[in-house]
Amino acid sequence: MLVEPGSTTMDIHLVDGTYELFRQHFGQAARHESPGPLAAAAGVVASTLQLVADGATHIGVASDHVIESFRNDLWPGYKTSEGMLPELLAQIPVVETALAAAGFTVWAMVEVEADDALGAAAAVASADARVGRVFILTPDKDLGQCVEGDRVVQYDRRKREILDRDGVIAKFGVPPESIADYLALVGDSADGYPGLPGWGAKSAAAVLARFGTIEAIPDSSADWGIGGLRGAEKLAVTLRDQRPLAMLFKRIATVERDVDVGTVDSWRWAGPRPSFEQWAIDLGAPELWTRATRLAGRAAPAE
Repeated sequence: MLVEPGSTTMDIHLVDGTYELFRQHFGQAARHESPGPLAAAAGVVASTLQLVADGATHIGVASDHVIESFRNDLWPGYKTSEGMLPELLAQIPVVETALAAAGFTVWAMVEVEADDALGAAAAVASADARVGRVFILTPDKDLGQCVEGDRVVQYDRRKREILDRDGVIAKFGVPPESIADYLALVGDSADGYPGLPGWGAKSAAAVLARFGTIEAIPDSSADWGIGGLRGAEKLAVTLRDQRPLAMLFKRIATVERDVDVGTVDSWRWAGPRPSFEQWAIDLGAPELWTRATRLAGRAAPAE
């Protein structure tokens, strides 16, 4: 997963900071007998420093500084911060500032979401000929649409699983370019939109495997040419009658890539800022300062 010594190319690691905060809170912090109030934030910083320890050189972390986004204006049921644990909400700005003090590039999203910043950064990295591989560190199925062959991949740190293009097809039955269409049809309960009635994973995969996009699916199932699909005509009628809604869900599911995330060179980790020493103390993990400075001593000099 990480950079091989002497490699002439650089690997890029793009971290879903919001997911990492949840992962740390319900993982390491929850298992601790008496976790501090900022234990999850400290865990995110520690896990990001671990990437450096494992050889990563260029790292960007995206977070949902504000849970709500432009998508809430498109669909009233879209996810919000309502019901989110107060201790997690309180740690979002903390982890963003602490990571920046630790020397990492942080994209704190307001109008758009962390997923959008990750998608934009993946596109920037993919276009750079110096980049070997791009790892998007999140299990979020939305990011499957950003996978490109085996060069831009998703990496689930908890399961230690890499999802390349073949992996996306094996998991969803459709290639990355059809993921937004797939989610529009089946819905995404985590994000708060329901998809179309009757459309499930198998039916969406079967139809999209043939037509690729919602726009290309004929109104009548007689024109689908798919044998053995249960309730095909009912599905076709639903799509015909609710196609505008399906297109709205596709818009919601589509990762925005027109986000300013800087350049690949700006994501190089060059060590912590002096302010991180106090941040490590505030996080209840002063050892993070020692660890970060030690890693910086081993890091390659900035170009």
